Amino acid sequence: MREILDAVAAGDLSPAQAEAELAGYATGEAGRFDAAREARAGLPEAVLADGKTPSEIAALAATAIETTGRAVVTRSDADDRAAIEDRLAEAHPDADVRVDDRAGVLVAHAADYDPPALDATVGVVTAGTSDAVPATEAATIAREMGATVDRIDDVGVASLARTVDAVDEFRQHDVLVVAAGREGALPTVVAGLVDVPVIGLPVSTGYGHGGAGQAAFSGMVQSCTALSVVNIDAGFTAGAQAGLIARQLDDARSGEP
Repeated sequence: MREILDAVAAGDLSPAQAEAELAGYATGEAGRFDAAREARAGLPEAVLADGKTPSEIAALAATAIETTGRAVVTRSDADDRAAIEDRLAEAHPDADVRVDDRAGVLVAHAADYDPPALDATVGVVTAGTSDAVPATEAATIAREMGATVDRIDDVGVASLARTVDAVDEFRQHDVLVVAAGREGALPTVVAGLVDVPVIGLPVSTGYGHGGAGQAAFSGMVQSCTALSVVNIDAGFTAGAQAGLIARQLDDARSGEP
């Protein structure tokens, strides 16, 4: 504790950083930010924009940068992202901000942020273009955890030839996140063709009976091949699971216990 207090007194550590070190979280104007999540659980804390005002989201993003050097915001809209960019331009003008407008994902790194790097690859696969939003969320989280991430898009089973054509590419990865809507058949097919972990990501695309992702989810959890399944549109969770697997592989390859 004395080292933390000395660092604050010397100006090497901000009060928010000190609070995060001591309590595991930082309290800001919009609530508490879990700054210790990555050290504790291996995955970055993200700011879920749903249910929050743009100013609250921007404040939490600023706290994230202040305490961890990185902010990840999911499910944001244009107003949210504008508020974040304005706040960071004022509080952290040197931050590198990257935005995926379609997926609603914003990632910001402080100028001195040192991103993790894992010796492991994650393939994020989509059945069709409509599955891109949660797939992008998954890819972002796995990448922020340090994995090398490749996208393999539009290989759904409606034209099985395009699935088969991508098999060699599937097999080049250590773990696969496979996103599909409609009946959700693609993860089952892929899992029967590869010898790596497959994480099924059901997507709320389709129409009619079971068309909001329910049919895709039910199909994946009833799969006769071995795969795990996250909730409908749960891109963050799928990416986090893939990243955790990648981290264990990296530890094994580096010889760490």
